[in-house]
Amino acid sequence: MSGTMAVRCPECGREHEYAAPAYPCACGTPVAPPLNRRAAPTRVTHRTWEGDWVTVRCGSCGRADQWPHPELGCSCGTVLRVPVTSAARPPTTGGGDPAEPPVAEPTASRAAFRPVTIRTARDAVTTVARYLRWLGYKDIRRADQRQPHGIGLAARGVVVRVHPLVEPASPRDVECLWLTAMAESCDGVCFSLAGYTDDARDRADGLGVALFVLDLTGTPQPVNAAAVGLVATGAGR
Repeated sequence: MSGTMAVRCPECGREHEYAAPAYPCACGTPVAPPLNRRAAPTRVTHRTWEGDWVTVRCGSCGRADQWPHPELGCSCGTVLRVPVTSAARPPTTGGGDPAEPPVAEPTASRAAFRPVTIRTARDAVTTVARYLRWLGYKDIRRADQRQPHGIGLAARGVVVRVHPLVEPASPRDVECLWLTAMAESCDGVCFSLAGYTDDARDRADGLGVALFVLDLTGTPQPVNAAAVGLVATGAGR
């Protein structure tokens, strides 16, 4: 059964109202993974193909396609896998490719952000680059200075670290990004697929580094005050 359900974060106890994203089937019918209201969400600590994708069958044409497993980024930085029901695991080979996700809701006066489904590290970088343009940054490029982990991007006024690894970003990751940003006299922003450790979030809050979590639908979610402020004002702040 799809629709909306209450999801409580097991780490901080916050409750979120969650609706599974719908994806367009090849026949044009919106299809959403059915949510399981009787099961509890689980924290994403590592990623596997079997855990990150589910097979959902279209109720109109019967076509079965692979879609990202529903996930929720809690404001505490935890990435939660939302339970689904009657969803078969995808095969290791074959199957249809997911279509582009629906348009994200518009923020402030900007047009709606169009996410890109994330299946590889390259997809994560593509999503972040598109998101930075949506925020108003121009001339986005690979950063001159390498980060100890992940992939660095840069634009006028900002340096960015994309953390596509399976473990949460650490305080050292945040500190290295901040030092790079200080050297360039600009802001530091981090995007992570696996979230952040508690110490990393605390360090980012103290240094003013904006933290975002990437879910597999390709929609970045702000997880600290600096990130919320960036989304509200964009690159022109």
